[in-house]
Amino acid sequence: MRMLEIWGRTNSVNVKKVLWTCEELGLPYTRHDAGGAFGVVATPAYRAMNPNGLVPTLVDGDLTLWESNTISRYLAAKYGEGRLLSTDPGRRAKAEQWMDWTHSFAYPFRDVIFGLLRTPPEKCDLAAIERGRQICAGLFMIADAALSAHAFLAGEEFGLADIVLGPFAYVWYGLDIERPATPHLDRWYGELQKRPAWAKVVAIGLS
Repeated sequence: MRMLEIWGRTNSVNVKKVLWTCEELGLPYTRHDAGGAFGVVATPAYRAMNPNGLVPTLVDGDLTLWESNTISRYLAAKYGEGRLLSTDPGRRAKAEQWMDWTHSFAYPFRDVIFGLLRTPPEKCDLAAIERGRQICAGLFMIADAALSAHAFLAGEEFGLADIVLGPFAYVWYGLDIERPATPHLDRWYGELQKRPAWAKVVAIGLS
């Protein structure tokens, strides 16, 4: 197959979703640094691909896509042959339900990451960090409850729902913050850590 092209920095949660999907499916790709300290995303050439000026962006031949969850769905649907995303409408919808649910993390998670990892201590907004931490804790407790019923987020098989939540969980477990007891989430997180692609594109350090 032709080489996929992916634009985005490796420490982006959203870029990690797409890279992880590619790794699980064995898809060849070339990644271009973009976003954050790399810039690029404000250039006319990049905005022609992705008018939002965000990462990731995927180019697959004549097709250009943005939005990480959409890109991951596309890759699984086109190249996965039922892996990662079921062809059964009900099972697929269950996975996509959880994928869409992870959008709930966007703003509170950003407050925590930027506050603790990307802001000088003297400039931290401690109230925003704590507010974000509490919201994220509640969301992870929802996932913990779901994982008490089955091995992975959308059922008994690993899939896109886990890939989409996994990078958020990596940061959550890596930060020096208070976390509620989530034994089922802990067990699930341990399973993710056993996957070769996890070590390659997700567990690369916090930054």
